[in-house]
Amino acid sequence: MSDLFITRIDVFQVNLPYSGGVYRLSGGREYREFDATFVRITTQTGLEGWGESTPFGTTFVAAHAQGVRAGIAEIAPKLIGLDPRRVDRINEAMDQALLGHEHAKTAIDIACWDVFGKSVGMPVCELLGGRTDVKLPIISSIYVGEPDEMRMRVAEHRGKGYIGHSVKIAGEPVVDAARIIASLADRQPGEFFLVDANCGLTVETALRMLRLIPEGLGLDFVLEAPCATWRESVSLRRRTNIPIHFDELIMNESNVIQAIADDAVEGIGMKISKSGGLTKCRRQRDMCIAAGYTLSVQDTVGSDIAFAAIVHMGQTVPERYLRCILEPRDMVTVKTADGPFEVVEGRVAAPSLPGLGITPRMDVLGQPIASYY
Repeated sequence: MSDLFITRIDVFQVNLPYSGGVYRLSGGREYREFDATFVRITTQTGLEGWGESTPFGTTFVAAHAQGVRAGIAEIAPKLIGLDPRRVDRINEAMDQALLGHEHAKTAIDIACWDVFGKSVGMPVCELLGGRTDVKLPIISSIYVGEPDEMRMRVAEHRGKGYIGHSVKIAGEPVVDAARIIASLADRQPGEFFLVDANCGLTVETALRMLRLIPEGLGLDFVLEAPCATWRESVSLRRRTNIPIHFDELIMNESNVIQAIADDAVEGIGMKISKSGGLTKCRRQRDMCIAAGYTLSVQDTVGSDIAFAAIVHMGQTVPERYLRCILEPRDMVTVKTADGPFEVVEGRVAAPSLPGLGITPRMDVLGQPIASYY
């Protein structure tokens, strides 16, 4: 038996209210709070590792919070006695216990990396390949609204130091064109804009929207997740010179391979929880870099523990390929952990503490709702 092995897995649940009241996406989707699941892995030496998985409601991708916890119930008993540092073997065991359902595997995988780092006294980013010297630019998340209102929210985030902005659109060509023009009206040097349709456009509505943006404005942005299907998205890319990133359509390594084979995109929005955790994101990162893709490192949503994982993964992406990372803590009103993840002038860096570098707030997390041992 390994000299370090899992003896217990505890599951916690916390509701995370959205800080802006109501978050609106294309298709009339609205979100007011997010159901977060946290995992604590304990080894026989007393080492603890923490992870988080928080789906963006039930209508973003095929994942939901009760499914996360049901999946953990299937997986966790199969991991007792395994070495959490052997992350690829842990992922094989999870895949053998449950097919798909990557959101359910995410919190466990991240917790294993946290244990791994603590066991060798190193931060997770060093174990993922080594940190860059780059301070990571964070990106805002500007939900769908009236054009002037969205311009104001971009300005508010700019005032907080954000240098990247993810502007949501809803699938209405005339209004969406106005939303883009307004949101980028005050663009500053060095700022980066994603225009994110969250799969809400058809090829027709996308082309109509783009045609309504005057070329003379010289607006510089990347169109993210324009259409709901692979065929539509590739068809659109063949008809426009606007760079396109995939997000919801990139769920696993096979999707990345397909994107490269189809020459489908210029980059991807890599979300840790929909990919199954840091182990599988590490593989996607390497494939994207080999293909020359640009990356944004994000998650569906989350709190402090999810942000820690984002920062450590983002810290390993070479500067030329990294567009931005998501700051999900700005989206929720509950603080679930402490750690040195201060954002300064729109940028953040991974701490040098072992593991993720976070200390969970047990008064917030409360008692486990399930335990496996």
